[in-house]
Amino acid sequence: MLSMIKQQGAAADSRRGQALLLNISAGKGLQNVLKTNLGPRGTLKMLVGGGGDIKLTKDGKVLLHEMQIQHPTAALIARTATAQDDITGDGTTTNVITIGELLKQSERYLQENIHPRIIAEGFELAKDRCLAFLEEFKQTSQDTLDRELLISIAKTSLRTKLPADLADQLTEQVVDALLLIHKPEQPLDLFMVEIMTMQHRTDGHCSLIKGLVLDHGTRHPDMPKKLTNCFILTCNVSLEYEKTEVNANFLYKDHETRSRMIDGEHKLVAAKCRQIIELKNHVCDTPDKNFVVINQKGIDPICLDMLAKAGIMGLRRAKRRNMERLTLACGGTAMNSLEDLTPDCLGHADLVYEQTLGEEKYTFVEGVKNPFSCTVLIKGPTKHQIEQIKDALRDGLRAVKNTIEDKCVVPGGGAFQIAAYADLMKFKETITGRTKLGIQAFADALLVVPKTLAQNSGFDPMDTIIKLQEEYAKGHIVGLDVESGEPMDPVSEGIFDQYSVLKQVYRSSPVIASQLLLIDEIIKAGKGMRGSSVPEGQE
Repeated sequence: MLSMIKQQGAAADSRRGQALLLNISAGKGLQNVLKTNLGPRGTLKMLVGGGGDIKLTKDGKVLLHEMQIQHPTAALIARTATAQDDITGDGTTTNVITIGELLKQSERYLQENIHPRIIAEGFELAKDRCLAFLEEFKQTSQDTLDRELLISIAKTSLRTKLPADLADQLTEQVVDALLLIHKPEQPLDLFMVEIMTMQHRTDGHCSLIKGLVLDHGTRHPDMPKKLTNCFILTCNVSLEYEKTEVNANFLYKDHETRSRMIDGEHKLVAAKCRQIIELKNHVCDTPDKNFVVINQKGIDPICLDMLAKAGIMGLRRAKRRNMERLTLACGGTAMNSLEDLTPDCLGHADLVYEQTLGEEKYTFVEGVKNPFSCTVLIKGPTKHQIEQIKDALRDGLRAVKNTIEDKCVVPGGGAFQIAAYADLMKFKETITGRTKLGIQAFADALLVVPKTLAQNSGFDPMDTIIKLQEEYAKGHIVGLDVESGEPMDPVSEGIFDQYSVLKQVYRSSPVIASQLLLIDEIIKAGKGMRGSSVPEGQE
């Protein structure tokens, strides 16, 4: 009987060991996939879809979204990392490699029969100390709208996603776009920056339009294609004969009754169109003034012809998201009815013109005063290059937004990790018992970022870490110069990390790592797991 109990205990220990080994190997495996992407010298991954679609990227979020991850532990880590991107817009790769390194550093202590709970308690103490040190290490900026500081932040973010020359070209446009839409004492709305793509030219090119670019043109051959000094009417009014928006039926006795109903509908639509023309004649009292109508709903051929004869440029079926952008960029009010049309409802732009590119038409609205909405125009020769620029642009916008809202920055290039490691080593000496092993594992895991930056740049990781630690011991804030492999001052070089990103990384990664270490068995659940967790009949 005693031998049977011993066998059962040994089997339980074996299962626990297998579950731990499975979780640790999953974390290390995902870390090995993503760690080569980190930093400006990181490599690209080629994603190949089932239909032969190809995507080149080094963005951690894109990789984790597109990869087919079967392992449950790896999928959990991937979801945590993508949640990091949803919250802060960056730090996906850093989160994954930090979780993987925490598991890797824990493994050597687990092999010496240290209980996972001891390591998890050390992680918790180290996490609190690390976040407290981050509050001391950050550099508060009195003026987070300082353009030079924001350019440094955007450049640091973009250079990790794009080639240096293209990243430098995008940097000023990202910062200027955010400064355009910024309103004092109001949160930044990144949806007010439209990202428009055009596939042409032989090289990637981006430009900032202080206005709006619509991805369609006029629908009448006689309408003007280019107008200056334009009044702009933004409306959401049906200017066509269409079915009712509610489910209704009309009954008529004969064909003549039906014809009269259709004629009445056409007259009603034409009367709406005449109201627009009358407003145009009222405000355009000199030949140098022009009129543009941008409608969210349709405009039928009869109304298009009436507008064209009046010299009005009319655009129909504008996207809903562009209606708010139009009023923020050009001024005026979006009208849902034409009953109370006044000149105060109109916006203004110095130039509106249509551009044809291949089979596609685009309408540019430029020369607006005090725009609170703008467009970043991306041009590139291939679809995957355009998508790569688009993903990097979103990250750059989020980086600048985070800095404005955080009102502080953190020296980059691995500077925080080197400093936090030294602080945790001092903190470890104040702790008694085996809990300090968890603190040591956490501190060693912090160094994965500068080590990976050095390795991806072609330098020896250990030699680089020793150089950085020796320089930091002299009282200097040091980061890694990826060009030379030598220590450098990240503040003077303008290399900064985002405070909110680092805070989220070192808040979430030890929590996930601790949970994975405390799993002693992996059990396949039934189909009912997605539903209520309360057994039936016990509500």
